[in-house]
Amino acid sequence: MSKQTHAFQAEVAQLLHLVTHSLYSNPEIFLRELISNASDACDKLRFEALNNTALYEDAPELQVRLAFDTAAKTLTITDNGVGMTAQEAIDHLGTIAKSGTKDFMSKLSGDQKSDAQLIGQFGVGFYSGFIVAEKITVETRRAGAQAEEGVRWISGGTGDFEVETLTRAERGTSVILHLREDALQYANSWKLKEIVGKYADHISLPILMEQEEWQDGELIDPNDEKGGRQPGAMVKTGEWETINKASALWTRPKKDITADQYADFYKQISRDFEAPLTWTHNRVEGSTEYTQLLYIPSKAPQDLWNRDKKAGIKLYVKRVFIMDEAEALMPSYLRFVKGVVDSADLPLNVSRELLQESRDVKAIREGNTRRVLSMLEDLAKHDKAPDAGAEGVTDVLSDEDKAKLGQYTQFYAEFGAVLKEGLGEDFGNRERLSKLLRFASTASDTVGVGFADYKARMKEGQDAIYYITADTLAAAKNSPQLEVFKKKGIEVLLMTDRVDEWALNFVHEFDGTPLQSVAKGAFDLGKLQDEEEKKAAETAAESFKPVLAKLKEALKDKAEDVRVTSRLVDSPACLVVTDDGMSMQLARMLKQAGQQAPEVKPVLEVNPEHALVKKLDGSVHFHDLAHILFDQALLAEGGLPDDPAAYVKRVNALLS
Repeated sequence: MSKQTHAFQAEVAQLLHLVTHSLYSNPEIFLRELISNASDACDKLRFEALNNTALYEDAPELQVRLAFDTAAKTLTITDNGVGMTAQEAIDHLGTIAKSGTKDFMSKLSGDQKSDAQLIGQFGVGFYSGFIVAEKITVETRRAGAQAEEGVRWISGGTGDFEVETLTRAERGTSVILHLREDALQYANSWKLKEIVGKYADHISLPILMEQEEWQDGELIDPNDEKGGRQPGAMVKTGEWETINKASALWTRPKKDITADQYADFYKQISRDFEAPLTWTHNRVEGSTEYTQLLYIPSKAPQDLWNRDKKAGIKLYVKRVFIMDEAEALMPSYLRFVKGVVDSADLPLNVSRELLQESRDVKAIREGNTRRVLSMLEDLAKHDKAPDAGAEGVTDVLSDEDKAKLGQYTQFYAEFGAVLKEGLGEDFGNRERLSKLLRFASTASDTVGVGFADYKARMKEGQDAIYYITADTLAAAKNSPQLEVFKKKGIEVLLMTDRVDEWALNFVHEFDGTPLQSVAKGAFDLGKLQDEEEKKAAETAAESFKPVLAKLKEALKDKAEDVRVTSRLVDSPACLVVTDDGMSMQLARMLKQAGQQAPEVKPVLEVNPEHALVKKLDGSVHFHDLAHILFDQALLAEGGLPDDPAAYVKRVNALLS
């Protein structure tokens, strides 16, 4: 193929400008990205070679090499992995993440630190090379292809790139960075070793670099010992040395691994800039043997709610990389977990179909789930530790436990809504999950109240855990349904995540105490309501029967029933649904998502002591007042009138 010029994908030019000028606050990250890509290429070759050992050609030892030329101002990262064909070079190097480009660009916020995290998540790490390079040359040949089928790709990081064929004896890929004047420190062995030790020490492949030794300078005039001397210099010896540990971190004893090494490994496999919140490293023995190294991130990824995004942990079998996103090894409600599982039992040529059916995989999945939930339970236990500010209180805590104070609150703010999905997906762990849930309440705006906390504060005679669901915290706090609970000092949980309404269909009680929505069913506080209040409510209902009958007739198309209630204090009316009915909020959510939702006809409850309700009896505007009462109750709980114009017309008529 003669030299061809191709235009970058439309968004690449914008991305390259951003990468080159501002995206990375720490430019040395480029080397981590390129080494990680080289390692991935070797992993892919190892996997393909399981069924075709000829792909190894005459070089079965996989490795990554770093070479620099100070005079030429170049840094070269070479791997002997799977390599690329000409078309693959065009597809992979001219397009960002293939399917994720627009999504990637839409996530950019202009915040240098948060934007930097996106690079690895969207598969655009190759372009980080332009942070330090004014031009990049890629020379590659696909494993198994002829030497004459090599490819050279060249770009200056502007609007286009060139591709041509070349003869390349070795399989794999060389990325040659032509360094900028302000990036020449990366053509230095000491600097490269420092970066590799920091970011890529735990890559299981050897990373090699040519050894150097000091050579004294020579006299300018050999016949004049007093003459000037040329300066000495470091010169390459021709011998290559391994500059990383080249052993998989998870295979090493825990006592030999520092916290910084665990954190660096997490950053390598997750492409995250933040350190993880916590992790667990275990070797599991028994009927199924495997090693697990699992991390909980400190921040949610940008694409956490992207249903098309594959999630999962890395799967190795006997240290051979098999799959990057093994979804079968972790339930979807724990899709934020990163890490590695190395199995001793699975077959090396394991397929995705086998992963879905294997008993061993099921055992690994259940073991991973238990381990992650144990980590979360440990964080939650310390999150409610004694006040760290109290003198002497934390003296009894270990340094490790002190470090966990407040971590569960941080976790829950990022991943709490996802965790709730497990209530409907994981019946076996539903009880454990319910203990990990946290909410705001009428006693605390902070999302930190668990069911156990609530139950410990229940009033004497209270026989239910009360909650309300709403679109926002403000809507929940100001709901009319809470008025009598506030008056009596009864705490109510405020649930404002969109998933709450669905998730609570699977949780009906906690530790023997039923959960009760304050917006469902007839009002009954049981022992918390004294006899005088009950008699007053019965008397009001009896005397109000004629008005109720007229209201039912006027609102027969909107309300399933109309009744007097004692749950209201300051508001004239509110809407509730039957105990077994779908809430109005859930029905709205389903409609907004384009799904079929049954028609919900709520019950209108009125406060007979409210002045507006008292005016109903005998009013010439009864029909309009009835509809205004209903529509205002609908507005108060987050809905909209079916006919907003008619509502406004009725209100204006009464005002005038």
